[in-house]
Amino acid sequence: MQKQNTIAIGVLKRTLFYIALIAAWELVYRIFVELFKIWKPYVFPSPVSVAETFIRLLDNNVLFIAIWATTKRMVIGYLISLIAGIILGLSIVKFGFLDRNLRPLILGFQTLPSVCWLPFAILWYGLSEKAIIFVTAIGSLFSITLAVESGIKNVNPLYIKAAKTMGAKGITLYLNVIIPASLPYIISGMKQGWSFAFRALMAGEMLFATKGLGQVLMVGRDLADMSQVISVMIVTIIFGLVVEKAIFGPLENQIRLRWGLKNT
Repeated sequence: MQKQNTIAIGVLKRTLFYIALIAAWELVYRIFVELFKIWKPYVFPSPVSVAETFIRLLDNNVLFIAIWATTKRMVIGYLISLIAGIILGLSIVKFGFLDRNLRPLILGFQTLPSVCWLPFAILWYGLSEKAIIFVTAIGSLFSITLAVESGIKNVNPLYIKAAKTMGAKGITLYLNVIIPASLPYIISGMKQGWSFAFRALMAGEMLFATKGLGQVLMVGRDLADMSQVISVMIVTIIFGLVVEKAIFGPLENQIRLRWGLKNT
């Protein structure tokens, strides 16, 4: 009962906080747009205007189509980077030659902004879905690779020694001891990779997609419709929060509980 009350109070405080933010937004609009006319309404829209635009985008199915297109590209690109990143990370740990020579290169690529890959993608694949998926995948590949490599290298040596003492070796040692023990690092890398991939996807959609949240945002810019731009930004934020709360949050909590990093 006490836990339920604590949760309810937390939800109430969070709700009041967001209401206060919207009220402050409306106050700024009325002072600087309506009263002093410092800004134009299309430059700084009111919360009411953004809500009306959001409802309009829902009514004509623009948002649903855009969300579906973005989600499909994101899932495909992220799964490619996840599989490739895990294989590459395991290979770096397994082979010293790759660790000495390939890892520094991957660290360099990790610092490279994802939009730098757009010219390559366009030249290789043209203005197509493959180009957007390529940029999405490459955006998260290196962070996942480094997370897998770092997670495995930071496994407590006592776990490995104890497992070898009990006869574990080879693939059995990896599947039952090393990979499970490195999951906290890997999950963190997956979260970071997801955010990098989503940024790369939005950049690709803003440049040459015919459908997607990035394309709807660019249409708003072209029409000087800041309400539409803000609506898409809010949808993008909600999209990220839903993924965090529905997938990565529970997964991370489960892993931390299993390894004693969090109390029940």
